[in-house]
Amino acid sequence: MPVTSTRRAIVRLVDGAEPARTPDDLAVEAPLVLGLDGEAIATLMRTPGHDLELTAGWLVVESGVRRPDDVGQLRQCREDDTDRVHITLAPGVRAPRPRAFVTSAACGVCSADVLDLSLLVDGPAHTPGFAVSHSVLAGLPDAMRQRQKTFDRTGAVHAASLAAADGTLGPVREDVGRHNAVDKVIGQALLAGALPARDRVLVVSGRVSFEIVQKAVAAGAAGIVAVSAPSSLAVDLAREHDLLLAGMVRRGRLNVYAGEDLLAR
Repeated sequence: MPVTSTRRAIVRLVDGAEPARTPDDLAVEAPLVLGLDGEAIATLMRTPGHDLELTAGWLVVESGVRRPDDVGQLRQCREDDTDRVHITLAPGVRAPRPRAFVTSAACGVCSADVLDLSLLVDGPAHTPGFAVSHSVLAGLPDAMRQRQKTFDRTGAVHAASLAAADGTLGPVREDVGRHNAVDKVIGQALLAGALPARDRVLVVSGRVSFEIVQKAVAAGAAGIVAVSAPSSLAVDLAREHDLLLAGMVRRGRLNVYAGEDLLAR
């Protein structure tokens, strides 16, 4: 089993008490090197676990992968004391651009020199008649929170999931990086043959930046619901692609930033 948390000695300070040295659980952050045809093309800083899904989800945006057979092979191994995934793409699938430096857990597109929108899904952003109620949207972050086991131990990871319009959650994935958690969820759906996700909403535990909307559009998701707020560019991209975008979910209240026509009446 992948090690997702570790322990370090810390000093805990409490008003009125002496400093106490005690062990504390921390989320693991470690490199994953991706290789294509024998050449390293990217290093992702991530929380170990579901690395093949993470790689597959990363390829959805980076290579325009849409179906399981777009990927010839994903092979995980450990070489030179480093976790690696070796990628083989099907003929005709565009190879991702090599990244010359590490993509940190806090960054998704910051190591790319160009925001490439050419690989986003064309066509309708949702199945005909898709609608989701306010009550379902408001309940999704809390429902996902109940399944965040690594967060319970560390308080230091994000989570993502894909949910149906009736509120049924799919697999929940956690990672120190918001975009990594999303890639793991999208990669799981890709490998299961469940993309595009036109009848599902992407649920995320943090804020919504451009990169998160970009990944949702590439996966063909109908919308996004988040605990926190989106950026201006995220709202613009969601509106451009007719996505439902809801955020700032607090005790039954939320803001709808785009796609209000997809709310059930």
